Amino acid sequence: MNLRNALLGIVAVTTLAFVPGSLIAQGPPPPEYRSGYGPQQPWETAPPEYQEIERRGFHDGIEGARKDYGNHRRPDVNNRDEYRHPHVSRQDRRAYREAFRRGYSVGVEHLMNGNMRR
Repeated sequence: MNLRNALLGIVAVTTLAFVPGSLIAQGPPPPEYRSGYGPQQPWETAPPEYQEIERRGFHDGIEGARKDYGNHRRPDVNNRDEYRHPHVSRQDRRAYREAFRRGYSVGVEHLMNGNMRR
């Protein structure tokens, strides 16, 4: 039993010693793969008149454009499942989709058409 416990301890210590270093070495994901709610760049900020559901749609549209850019897909908002089938209430669907379309357009303009600020 003592040998088994010693081996398990060595494996645990070794794992803890190497995993954090390998995660740190990878660094942050490239800008086109960032996710999270909220603007990262000034152009990612939703218009101030938007309500919460519209801000969410705008942000999701930018993220959709970012995914298409990262995967080298032709920009087309109609190819995004989040746009076609949004996970919002029926009453919020129109506002979400309009804001998504606007966010997607802004994202495409900055990421795919060379207007990305560095």
